[in-house]
Amino acid sequence: MKRILFFGDSLTAGYGLAASQAYPALIQQRLLEHGHDYQVVNAGLSGDTTAGGVHRLDYWLNQPVDIFVLALGANDGLRGIPARETSQNLQEIINKVKKKCPDAKILLSGMEIPDIVPGRYAAEFRVLFRELALRNNVHFLPFLLEGVAGMQQLNLPDGLHPNAEGQKVLANHTWTVLQELL
Repeated sequence: MKRILFFGDSLTAGYGLAASQAYPALIQQRLLEHGHDYQVVNAGLSGDTTAGGVHRLDYWLNQPVDIFVLALGANDGLRGIPARETSQNLQEIINKVKKKCPDAKILLSGMEIPDIVPGRYAAEFRVLFRELALRNNVHFLPFLLEGVAGMQQLNLPDGLHPNAEGQKVLANHTWTVLQELL
């Protein structure tokens, strides 16, 4: 059976929800419905940054990975970590995946800083994901939270984490790109 590893933060982990409501679990259901023989592994860790991801990645690469979904960066943005540092960390993760699992297909999920954050940082942050995808020739989902960010009805009361309905939107976005890799 082939494996899809979702490597992310609280958005991937399904913060505040049952594991079955997180978008990787919804993707697993969709794979089964479409007759695809894949096991989805949810390696989402709430609060994780790209630097944290670099340090915990080796553990997850000890088993074969056929598709690697990289969905880190939201916490970097929230903490104001320089875009260059976030980009370097994501590049290191991509390099490790390519070295350890050379045949794995990689899907990079982009993240954006809300428009309420003024200045150059939001623009630098937004473009770093696109640049990484192009430079590494990996599949790209421009903005994981498209249509969910800022939508009260699709988020938990904290306004940051998708509720069960919001997770369905994340699954739909991800599925659109992921099905090209199956």
